[in-house]
Amino acid sequence: MENNHQPRFISADDHIDLRWLPKDLWSERLPAHLRESGPRVVETDKGECWTWEGQIFSPHGYYTAAQGSGAMWAIERGGVMRPGELRPTTAELRLSDMDRDGADASVMYGPTDPMAIADPELRRRCYEAYNDWLAEFCSAKPDRLIGVAQLSMEDPKGARDELQRLAKRGRLRHVNILASRAQPPVYDDAWEPLWALAEELGIPIGFHLAVLVKKTRLDADNRAANLVIATASRYAQEPPGIQLLEPITGLIFAGVLDRHPRVRIVMAEAGLAWVPSMIQGLDIWYERTRDGRRLTGDGPINLPKMLPSEYFHRQIWISFVDDPLGVKMVGSVLDGDKVMFGSDYPHPASTWPDSRRIIQQCEPGLSAELRQKIFRGNARALFGI
Repeated sequence: MENNHQPRFISADDHIDLRWLPKDLWSERLPAHLRESGPRVVETDKGECWTWEGQIFSPHGYYTAAQGSGAMWAIERGGVMRPGELRPTTAELRLSDMDRDGADASVMYGPTDPMAIADPELRRRCYEAYNDWLAEFCSAKPDRLIGVAQLSMEDPKGARDELQRLAKRGRLRHVNILASRAQPPVYDDAWEPLWALAEELGIPIGFHLAVLVKKTRLDADNRAANLVIATASRYAQEPPGIQLLEPITGLIFAGVLDRHPRVRIVMAEAGLAWVPSMIQGLDIWYERTRDGRRLTGDGPINLPKMLPSEYFHRQIWISFVDDPLGVKMVGSVLDGDKVMFGSDYPHPASTWPDSRRIIQQCEPGLSAELRQKIFRGNARALFGI
């Protein structure tokens, strides 16, 4: 039962996943000549699965941790995952789950497992169809359901065109690129038109974590003498957010943030505790290179105009799920107005339905001002909630 005496929050990082999307999302919205090759749900010997371009992909709808990878999704853990029910994409049920957890608003990123679509026209139309459906879904409660439009990670021009299309329709608050999987990299010159438009529109650009499958390393883990030790050590060595290190470093050192000083970037679900080490490392490398203490070859070196840490102060926001040590760094090594909490609903790593208990564990030592910023104010200001 909800405790109304506990403070409520805004979740800056939640999800709408492929498994919970309506079966007919694309088959109803795609042009007729693309529907056969486009995403749709078919029955397989493993149950209902998504298919497109003749290949079978992830399961659709209800399946338990025991049926899947062993990771228990939050809504199963919370006792509300039911056969035949697409809870995260049924507005009244999602809003009910938000109320149970204490979330006033939810910033909802799309699928984090990239949909690899070879046909450029089909790919473009699929992004459009998803974003149009998302706007309709959020219209059920637009002050609480904050949809994050998806932009292409493999087509810079297509991403720019979709951003322009969405902006013309209005009420656009945030968009996302799976930057760690982007080809070409997001700091390549091909992305310049997108950065120019994002700066002109004032729309924050999200870099949410993507599902990264490293089969060879997983196989090595499975051969380890102690699987628990192998996987725990790997997780501690490489926090998930580290996949954003290269895209962020690229934006800084390729001069993108110098050319576009009003662009706002969100490192979504990146976590906090590892970020100060990243910032310190970039600053030290910058200073040693600028002072001639580090050689980088015979060619000219074009360093950014400022220390890397200064771009974080000016242009980079970070969201986290469960990071009590990282929260202690906010207001000192991490800017108090650049950090946002997210519950990660409905993913296995989510704090739902116990987010307020997790928040309370992070709060000791925080001033009332910082507490308000991290758990409400920063998301409200950045996304116009």
